Amino acid sequence: MKLKLFYCFIFLFVCISASAADVIDLKGKVIDAKTNEPLAGATVSIPDLRIAVATNLNGEFTIKSIPQRGNFVVQVQYLSYKTLTQTINLSSQTPLVFALQPSVIETHEVVITGTPITAGSRYNSTSASVVTKDQLQGSSTNLIDALAKQVPGMSQITTSQAISKPVIRGLSYNRVVTLNDGVKQQGQQWGDEHGIEMDQFSAGRVEVLRGAASLQYGSDALGGVINVIDPAIPAEGTVAGEFLTNYSSNNGLTNTSAMVTGNQNGFVWRGRGTYQNAYSYNTPAGRVINSGFNQTNASAMVGVNKPWGYSHLNFSYYKNNIGFLDAEPGDELYNTSTSRTLDFPRQDIRHYKVALNNNFLFDGGSSLKLDLGYQKNQRRELEESTTPSLFFDMNTYSLDAKYSLPEMNGWHPVVGLSGALSHSINLGEELLIPAYDEYSTGAFVYLKKMWGQNTFSAGARYDFIKNKGKALTEEDGNVKFPGFNNQFSNMSGALGFTHVFNDDLSFKANAGTAFRAPNPAELGSNGVHEGTTRYEIGDANLAPERSYQADATLEYGSGFVTGSVGIYENYIHNYIYASNTNKEQTTVVDEITGESRAYDTYRYGQVNANLYGFEGNLTLHPVPFIHFENTFSYTHAQNNTFNRPLALIPAGTLHNTLRFEPKVKGLKDFYFYAGIDNYFKQGRVDETFETAAGGYTLLNAGIGATFNIGKQPLKLYVSGTNLTNKAYYDALSRLRPGRFSQEDPTFGIYNMGRNVTFGVYIPFGTNR
Repeated sequence: MKLKLFYCFIFLFVCISASAADVIDLKGKVIDAKTNEPLAGATVSIPDLRIAVATNLNGEFTIKSIPQRGNFVVQVQYLSYKTLTQTINLSSQTPLVFALQPSVIETHEVVITGTPITAGSRYNSTSASVVTKDQLQGSSTNLIDALAKQVPGMSQITTSQAISKPVIRGLSYNRVVTLNDGVKQQGQQWGDEHGIEMDQFSAGRVEVLRGAASLQYGSDALGGVINVIDPAIPAEGTVAGEFLTNYSSNNGLTNTSAMVTGNQNGFVWRGRGTYQNAYSYNTPAGRVINSGFNQTNASAMVGVNKPWGYSHLNFSYYKNNIGFLDAEPGDELYNTSTSRTLDFPRQDIRHYKVALNNNFLFDGGSSLKLDLGYQKNQRRELEESTTPSLFFDMNTYSLDAKYSLPEMNGWHPVVGLSGALSHSINLGEELLIPAYDEYSTGAFVYLKKMWGQNTFSAGARYDFIKNKGKALTEEDGNVKFPGFNNQFSNMSGALGFTHVFNDDLSFKANAGTAFRAPNPAELGSNGVHEGTTRYEIGDANLAPERSYQADATLEYGSGFVTGSVGIYENYIHNYIYASNTNKEQTTVVDEITGESRAYDTYRYGQVNANLYGFEGNLTLHPVPFIHFENTFSYTHAQNNTFNRPLALIPAGTLHNTLRFEPKVKGLKDFYFYAGIDNYFKQGRVDETFETAAGGYTLLNAGIGATFNIGKQPLKLYVSGTNLTNKAYYDALSRLRPGRFSQEDPTFGIYNMGRNVTFGVYIPFGTNR
């Protein structure tokens, strides 16, 4: 209750403090830099105001009723032209003219908002990739699956087809933060088979920040951040929307999503609904028994965009039902069933979220971004009926405030404050982790200075976290959970530097420390984790992880060649992971049936670890309509304490795609491509409970175009993956041999076979 009152006090204070300001209609024009011809249909956006407009037939645009104060980053995009980012002062009355350079490179320079100060990527030391809305459509089964296929240095830990956990530079679980609506996603990220509860079609775009981000986000951001950004608000007086649907041949997956958004006199709103349904996925050996899923998502936003800034209230509901195969060596794994009815065991996951996002603008150029959140995560494990055996119910309240002060002698300072309270209880009969309360608070200061073509940044942060696990004694006198009451505090620091050599070449580097506090599952687990078919035991004496890391990236983009290469080093003291090093087993007797079963026992412990590697991309444009795209990544991870490799580390990858975009009369954005995905052998495994994973190569292809039916655009596309129907086991699949069962290291389940996806996308809009 105190936390809620604190939230209300801050909100009322800033509403009173944000004085009224003069407003202007920001006008300008977008032209071709060589011919001075106007560019109709170019997109002009101001990310920090969450608004975007398109130019008219004369290349002109108007952004109505925006505050006449402060500096803001403006991004201008247009097909076949180099994206332009520029910082402008809104107090200027001079009409803006943006001259775009014709280029086959469209996204060499992008705006990054997930760092303390919004800036173009070349002036931001964080290594980042941006995935657009169009790139999130296709044959993916969830958001993380879509990102992992496109972002260098990112991969995924999968359980069947419906669950994907993000991995960035070899780090996963609670070491990667996912943001949506400016709020940290809190949904039992510690679990092997716990995915990200988020609608992949709701994002306007996604930023993937690689490397430690503890300075701004505190604990859990050792590996990086996935920042899911809502679609921009349309121009005032406009209603816009979209409808998309696709079908995948392998698993019968149907995706249908519809969205409508509007802006009327500064009152803004948006609504979206999405439904997904898939039956068991097919492999060269047959369909994996009970591997289907269905998902329902609904979200809405209402708010205001005014001279003092904006305030948006977001609601979202996520429900996912996922089937699981519970098998032992010798059991049947595959059949031919295409039934969409899920059998037991299965998961029933529900996530509710309310987020209030605000950006208050003050006189003098200062601003306050304030994000308040409430989340309710419910995870039901259904073994034999709809009555859950395990049932986690977690409620989280959060606050994140970031105050940007006016620039002083070229220095741009930012101070931040964050806090969260989580309360988790067990509502099922079977128990794995104790009920717990978690409190966290943190504060940071950040400075950034630009001079010439250089940018320097530095920051420091203090965090305090308290975990309190509830003790539990069962009716027979057995102590299930002894309870724990742990407090952790930490100081983190970071330095960053960028240098822009010229329009084509830039360099960035970072060095700093980060940390992660042990989560309640690592501290207090004692039970069978049904989704992983293993017995887990925590350790209440675990210490926080502390990371020391550095990275450097060189980026290049000319008319014919674009690319980047980055290297990184990350030493982690007290790295936490669960292992079954002594082939230990725990026998559990079912209280109802009396049957007993032996489970592999995994205990949480700590070691010192070192991870280093490289990642990058290279795209060649021999002629404007041909793109030869290549991405690559490799992570070397060592358990220094026991002088052996770390577990659950992705294999090296090399993705090659030849893409053609010829001009075809009557078609817009026509393309077709063919690609090869190369996954190398992962022989560096923890042999105490892992086996090596073989390499494999997959063939992919696709085609698509946009048609105009009258004035209505219609986008059609077809994409195919694993076209040769290759039988393979991915190194990070939890169902591959050596992970699915320790009793028989050869016992495993193949990844998805050939899959062809047919899709339709229809954008629409009206002017009032």
